Amino acid sequence: MKKVLFIDRDGTLIKEPADEQIDAFEKLEFLPGVFYYLRRIRELTDFELVMVSNQDGLGTSSFPEETFWPVHNFILKTLQGEGITFDAIHIDRHFPEDNAPTRKPGTGMLTAYMQGDYDLAHSYVIGDRATDAELAHNLGCTPLILDGEQVTWKEVAERIIGGERTAEVHRVTKETDVYVRVDLDGTGACAVDTGLKFFDHMLEQIAHHGGVDLTIRVKGDLQVDEHHTMEDTALALGDCLRQCLGDKRGIGRYGFTLPMDDCLCQVALDFGGRPWLVWNADFKRERIGDVPTEMFLHFFKSLSDTARMNLNVQADGENEHHKIEGIFKAFARAIRMAVRRDFNHFQLPSSKGQL
Repeated sequence: MKKVLFIDRDGTLIKEPADEQIDAFEKLEFLPGVFYYLRRIRELTDFELVMVSNQDGLGTSSFPEETFWPVHNFILKTLQGEGITFDAIHIDRHFPEDNAPTRKPGTGMLTAYMQGDYDLAHSYVIGDRATDAELAHNLGCTPLILDGEQVTWKEVAERIIGGERTAEVHRVTKETDVYVRVDLDGTGACAVDTGLKFFDHMLEQIAHHGGVDLTIRVKGDLQVDEHHTMEDTALALGDCLRQCLGDKRGIGRYGFTLPMDDCLCQVALDFGGRPWLVWNADFKRERIGDVPTEMFLHFFKSLSDTARMNLNVQADGENEHHKIEGIFKAFARAIRMAVRRDFNHFQLPSSKGQL
């Protein structure tokens, strides 16, 4: 099924002046990055590009067609010169008070896409206004709203080219009920509840220092011991990481050493598809908080197995709390480095051609 990028014009491809009318060439200014990033989208994906624009009163004396079309055609020719062509262009000419079904956020102009062989669930509306977000909702698409700061054409292109890197796993056994959701391109938001407070604190480090959104909810047989809860959490988390990475195109693949007070912790990893764990971290205490120290090795072994990563952990120091927290922080930073994508070299990070 075909996927579509429904793209607004004014405020999205070109800057919108104070009077909201692009009726003269001297008002015309393209948004930063639009040429490079929209061309990369065209080159690296199979999305159809469809322009969808409201043009209030086009054809009236206040905004005559003879001033609109030369500017509009110049925009199209300029984009075409940069390798950017549109598969279709839909322009509505009604005023807002007309409440026309063809005017965004109405979908009257786009019924062919709603009825045809299109994958709207994995399509996007790119715009700069609330009406563009409403249009996405009405079409069943995902909105990408430019604000010029947090969301620019760079962020839009990376989302579209790389795809959404989220995954969730719900693992239920006779011993545990584990739910894990990961968004690799998140902001560090986390909600963790495993029933083990110190374990929760360590898992939160992965979100905060890894820059990933992380939700973990676990009901385990803690009346037996901590083993099943920590093992199954690791298995589900590793599975999520593996799913999020997809085909791994563009990722850094490798990743971190950090000091924490008296400790030096190193976590090197490789998302190369071959699970392995090297663990050089000894603990003198039997427990830290409510967690047996022997379970940390088992946690990372289970995690590396399902994530299919090569994981090498080294830690030296005196304070046991600092040591394991440093390991989790170093692991999070290694994740952050390894999953970062280079969209200028969006290829598989392997000379074998397969990971």
